[in-house]
Amino acid sequence: MSVPPLAGAGITPIPPLDDPRYTADDVVRREDGLLHYTGLPQSLVQMLRDRATGDSAEDEAVVELGGERVTYAQLWDRATRVAGGMRDQGIRPGDRVAILSAAGVDWVLAFLGAIAAGAIAVPVNTRFAPPEVEYVLADCGAAYVQRAGQSLPEGDPFCVEPASSDVAAIFYTSGTTGRPKGALTTHEAFLSNCESSTRDRTVLGPDLRTLISVPLFHVTGCNSQLLTALYCGGCSVIMPQLDIALLIKTIETEQISVLVTVPAIYAMMLNHPSFPDADVSSVQGCGYGGAPISPDLVHRIKAAFSQSTVTNGFGMTETASLLTALPDEYAAEHADSVGFQVPVIDLALYLMDPATGVGELLVRGPNITTGYWNKPERTRDAFVDGWLRTGDVARVSSEGLVYIVDRAKDVINRGGENVYSVEVENALAGAPGVFEAAVVAVPNERLGEAVGAVIVSPPGQSADPAAITAYLDGRIADFKIPQYIIVSSDPLPRNPGGKILKGPLRTLTDWGERLR
Repeated sequence: MSVPPLAGAGITPIPPLDDPRYTADDVVRREDGLLHYTGLPQSLVQMLRDRATGDSAEDEAVVELGGERVTYAQLWDRATRVAGGMRDQGIRPGDRVAILSAAGVDWVLAFLGAIAAGAIAVPVNTRFAPPEVEYVLADCGAAYVQRAGQSLPEGDPFCVEPASSDVAAIFYTSGTTGRPKGALTTHEAFLSNCESSTRDRTVLGPDLRTLISVPLFHVTGCNSQLLTALYCGGCSVIMPQLDIALLIKTIETEQISVLVTVPAIYAMMLNHPSFPDADVSSVQGCGYGGAPISPDLVHRIKAAFSQSTVTNGFGMTETASLLTALPDEYAAEHADSVGFQVPVIDLALYLMDPATGVGELLVRGPNITTGYWNKPERTRDAFVDGWLRTGDVARVSSEGLVYIVDRAKDVINRGGENVYSVEVENALAGAPGVFEAAVVAVPNERLGEAVGAVIVSPPGQSADPAAITAYLDGRIADFKIPQYIIVSSDPLPRNPGGKILKGPLRTLTDWGERLR
């Protein structure tokens, strides 16, 4: 398989992986130059109907903790009745249907019902402040809003037959700067991500029971868990609200086979007093992503779930979730890597530094957004010669492992040396007394910028800046070790999507005297 011709200067393509996992017969390059999976359903509507009318009809599809249990046949019947109800209320193909409710069966029915009606589902971040919610509703031009506590519309069963290229949903980003942007997601993008998500899974079909502890308005919970489970005939067990004690108990009572969540939730699970007595023998796959993870925590996860594979995944709202995946055999040794590109993704580096091999990560594939809703200028800025600019600064090893070293805007220039904050944060993840950390530039008269770190300790523990710098000595270059370390008693500031807001840390932190 050859790399497609590339237009424009400054783009360094990454050769495709010569590995059976990534060169399967059903991965082909089509006339538009993009890789894609052959044999996918035409749409999410077809996918669900096939499950509901086939061997999976009476299998559980969705379970809401403290609520309903729904089979595939029931899910199809109820989703198409919601679609009929939306049509009765005047919703037509292409209209936007906003979903502003807690995770659960009703959320799933609203999402699938909107798509069955031919509308465009718009999951709204329930953590947004009221002005942000109103902005999203106005920006997408929502023709219908499904709010918490509101009965779902119901009518005669109805569904359309979308094309694979039709937009099925708009997921709004929760970036650290500016207003949210609505990323258009096609049926093919959803289904491509579903197939990518199954490639390294040890559990598929009706034995797949995934516990969704992250929000459904994000692509991890919706695309890589809920929709992937539906795609392969498994079951999604949904937690409307995070409760660590209940999460641990649910693993046993619901016989969860696949866990996917962020490193912090794994750490809270393993530190919870009920965990040592919990029966987690049903778990055969543990996935994580969304934040740096220490090798120590990976080893702890592997020890706690000894019968399970442990994998890392990396993606974006704009990519319908997965771009790369780190297989189990690499998880501990390469905990600072996000893994290898998934089979239908092409990678490149933009304006790569030949000395370091570092450049902005570019991606293309069938799961990439077609653009931002109602924002043609932002769409143009997001692409270069057909490649999506991720905004992440990365390097790729000789064996194809991708390392995200920073966000482009967060690179620290310390006296002419580039320091990548994510690299330092990865190193800090294993330091004594560090629960989470954020690394930012601190203005410095001599160097221009120095390296500063804000540390939050685990409950009941404290961090010693001197012990932290001693830990980092030899693990990262001396010029990368923070000159300023602040131990905060407050959580790190985050936007409604959970991303750390580094702007306030730069401007509002009292850095005090330099440590070194």
